[in-house]
Amino acid sequence: MDFNSLKDCVVLYVEDEKSVQMQTQMILKDFVKEVYLASNGEEGIKIALENHIDIIVTDILMPGMNGIEMLKKLKNEYNMHIPTIITTAFTETDHLMDAIALKVDGFIMKPVNIKDLISNMYTIMLPKLHNKELQGCSFIIEGLAALIGGKKIEILRYIINHLDDDKIFNGSYQEIIDNIGVSKPTVVHMFQQLLKVGILEKVKNKMYRFKNTKLIGE
Repeated sequence: MDFNSLKDCVVLYVEDEKSVQMQTQMILKDFVKEVYLASNGEEGIKIALENHIDIIVTDILMPGMNGIEMLKKLKNEYNMHIPTIITTAFTETDHLMDAIALKVDGFIMKPVNIKDLISNMYTIMLPKLHNKELQGCSFIIEGLAALIGGKKIEILRYIINHLDDDKIFNGSYQEIIDNIGVSKPTVVHMFQQLLKVGILEKVKNKMYRFKNTKLIGE
């Protein structure tokens, strides 16, 4: 897992135990862009309304508004659907059905294992991160189209549109030939060019990973 991909992620961490709150924030800050802290649901809602939040990590039982009530209010009153991980103790099982009904994205047992928390964050955020990367590439593709033109830009677009979550293109030359209507020499030459400039890297025979860093400057 490439946890560096979380570097632009903004987290809202809702936890009433100050020592746990501060320790977790200190570690999370090494992986994400920003960590906002709240001690109960009311504070969490205020922060979520005032800031762009990518993911919420929240305890359930807290003084005042608890974590479940906070999520219900964000969803029902403010129409905010933010990916959420709930931290829960064994004694809070009565609340888990409510959490499941809210379609929260993950559960972490307390005391929180930071490695498990970060892994869950990565898994939850991966589709969004992947889409963001591909959207960034789409702008570059349109720019390249004016320079490359013709069937070659269609080949590049086809490759990017058929990547899996690990940026692996599992298609074949023949699929590109059939879908775009180009000759095999054109496809082979295009792949050779993409390999040469570092946009693609060969994983194994006829399997390639797309390295978008050459396109979007990350």
